Parts: sequence; structure tokens; C-alpha cells
Amino acid sequence: MVKSLLAAEEASSQVRVQGWVRTKRDSKAFSFVEINDGSCLANIQVIVDATVPGYEASILPLRTGASLEVEGGLVESQGKGQKWEMVAKSVIVHGQADEDYPLQKKGHKAEFLRSIAHLRPRSNLFGCVFRVRSRLAYAVHQFFQQRDFVNVHTPIITASDCEGAGEMFQVKTVSGESGQEGQAKNGEEEFFGKPAFLTVSGQLEGETFACALSNIYTFGPTFRAENSHTTRHASEFWMIEPEMAFCDLEADMSLAEELVKYLVCDVLENCAEDLELFGKFVDKGLMERLHFVRDRSFERVTYTEAVDLLLASEQKFEFPVEYGANLQSEHERYLTEQHFKCPVTVYNYPKEIKPFYMRLNDDDKTVAAMDLLVPGIGEIVGGSQREERLEILRGNMEREGLAEEEYWWYVDLRRYGTVPHAGFGLGFERMLMFVTGVANIRDVIPFPRVPGWAEF
Repeated sequence: MVKSLLAAEEASSQVRVQGWVRTKRDSKAFSFVEINDGSCLANIQVIVDATVPGYEASILPLRTGASLEVEGGLVESQGKGQKWEMVAKSVIVHGQADEDYPLQKKGHKAEFLRSIAHLRPRSNLFGCVFRVRSRLAYAVHQFFQQRDFVNVHTPIITASDCEGAGEMFQVKTVSGESGQEGQAKNGEEEFFGKPAFLTVSGQLEGETFACALSNIYTFGPTFRAENSHTTRHASEFWMIEPEMAFCDLEADMSLAEELVKYLVCDVLENCAEDLELFGKFVDKGLMERLHFVRDRSFERVTYTEAVDLLLASEQKFEFPVEYGANLQSEHERYLTEQHFKCPVTVYNYPKEIKPFYMRLNDDDKTVAAMDLLVPGIGEIVGGSQREERLEILRGNMEREGLAEEEYWWYVDLRRYGTVPHAGFGLGFERMLMFVTGVANIRDVIPFPRVPGWAEF
């Protein structure tokens, strides 16, 4: 790989590189070919002499985007900015690129690159984004495995609406037998015997495993049929959702803060080259912000205190601030970017604006819920201590109009050895936006699904 060659300690008479042409320039008797294989941001320069077999037939016609396999020697570079380069002994052209290859050596707007999502990983920016995404996913598993959490795969198809918002994609069968492809089968009962949906969260099922294995986490795709076109929302995204038995809100907040800090530290340590590009071309304040999160403690305020701070700020917000209303992104960003100037955990929300499963506090007005807010994004984690008391849970479900028989298994957890337990959800793409400085969620997902768009 290019990454390992560029890190080599000494020259070698025999190495091999497989990758794609970024640029090529021809001289009188040789060509300089820049090759990238996706292993790192940097290219390796290959010098192809005119004496290499097939030079005129294969090398001279090469265009940006073509794929090559080169064997040759690794030698010290005579040019600036690079330690090593290759001198080719043989070149195999696996695939030429047509003249209309869209990724030429110039800047491209994000909107255009989204339209060619099958090619954009070859660009510098998106190569960096998706390498960081891969590293961050690894770090998530590493964090929980080091703490003896069990990874649980919760259903993607579910009959339960965890959030109670109703913004779910329903799963139906289709038939092409009668030429009615894309139409539901007429007169047929539901495939699963009841309405089924794509999951909005693995939390409820995760709770069942926490009540057996103590500490578990899920990491998988979730779906929201929310007709939102903001830079922070997508119809398909990934969530990290730990659940802990014998756990209260205090420990829940501590784990969420620890996870965010751990992921920031891991990216700073292992993705330095990619972060350098983000800091130079995407968000010039990125590195300062990441180091700040790494080095400082998080602030905590109650929801009531947060509302009071917002009201006292005399800021002009698009959405009015009032007790009993959800905090909007602009409110969250004010708290993190202007008032505290660091991540903030807001907790103890009014019960009326939170789902049925959150634990009622002793004041009978608030629930043990928390949101972790970060600069530049706003909410990145949402969680709570779950209501483990049977009669209070039943009352919450009745108030929300939820039929107990549809959640009989969830109620059973309170009948058979109930325990205090808590958990949260971390939006994986929002975490990626935070550590890369990329402002649009569509640009940290390989193939984004948003209202009106499901290409590729």
C-alpha cells in the first residue's frame, strides 16, 4: 500500500503499488505518474521510463482515473515534499478512464460530488472522510469492548415505535407477478402478522439484554421518515446505543462524556494526516476545538438552568425560548459556542416533552433525561435513566396512548427482576461531523438517503 511505502525506512529494489492515477505528466523519454490507492491522503510518484515494456501503447495514453499495477524500485526522491518515489520496471493497466472522467485536478462543489457518490471517495476530501469514518467505527467497538460491554444486534425490522413520533418507514411486500411491481399484494395479510417498520432505535430491545447481561451496546442503522432538509438530518443513519443495568442518570452522563472524549482522542492520535486537510480546507478552527474537548471537562446544567441562561442572553433566536419547549439547534449552539465555550450536558427535562420510558424524578415534573451538546453541531447524544417502576411505566404508556399488549415484553422486564437502568444514543454521523468539521450530514455518509433522494 502507498501508506506503508511512504513510511518505509529504507529503499527497496522490488515493491508493488496498485491504485488509480491522480495526475500524469510526460517528458521527452519518461512520464511522472501520481498514484493513490486510498490507504492515505498522499500519492506516490512513479517514474516510468520509455524503455518500460508497453510504454507508448499503455503509458502515454493514460488519463486521470485509470487503474494501474506497478512493480519497481523504491528510491529516494529528488523532488521536494516527498521522501520516496518509485522507478517502474513493469506496468499493467487494468482499466483506462474515459475522457469525461469527472474528478479532474480542480475543486468540486459538495453538491456536484454528491451526484457522483460512486466516485467521490477518490477525491482527497472524501477519502479522508471515509477513512476517519472507518477509524471512528473501530474506536467505538474498542471503547465498549475494553469495558466489557456485550455487542448486541437489535432488529432493523420492528413493530415498536421507540420514540412515539410516528415518523417511521413501514415495511410491506411487493409483487411483480401480475405486472404490478412496486404495488402491495392485494388482499394479503401483513407479512409479519402485524404492521412492521424500519427501526428508529434499538433501545427497547437493548434494554431486554441489559436486564440479562448487565452492560450491552448496539451499533447499527436506524431510520426516520422525517421530511427534514436540514444539514443535520438524514433518513438513514447509524446509532451507537449502550444500555447499562444497575445504572442511574449520573453514571449515564459520565459514560456519554467519556465516550465522546475517547473518540476525539482516538481520531487525534490516529488520523492526523486526514485532520490536517480538514483543518486547512474545511474548518480552520477544528483542531483547536478538538484539543479543547480532549483537554477540558464537560459542563453540566439542568434544563431549567439552560432555559434561564438563554432567556438572560438577550440573543435574538429564530425559535423563541420558553420553559416546556424543546431546545433548538441554535439554542444548543449558543450554550456550547458562546456561553460555556465547551461541550455541555443538559439534564432533567420536563416530562411532557420526553418519551414514555424515561424515569420520572421525585419532583413529578421532570424526567431523568440528558442531552450532550457539542460546539458546531448541537445535540450529539441523547439518553436517560429508564423507568423501571411498573405502575409508573403503565401510567406513562396510558398517557401516551400506547397499548400495553403491544409492549407486553417491555412491561415484563418490570415484572421479572426489575433494576434501575440507563442508556443513551450517540448519532454516529453527527460525531463524524464534529471530528471532521464537515457541515452537512450528507457528506459523512457514503450514500445518503434524504427526502427526495435515494440514488445508488
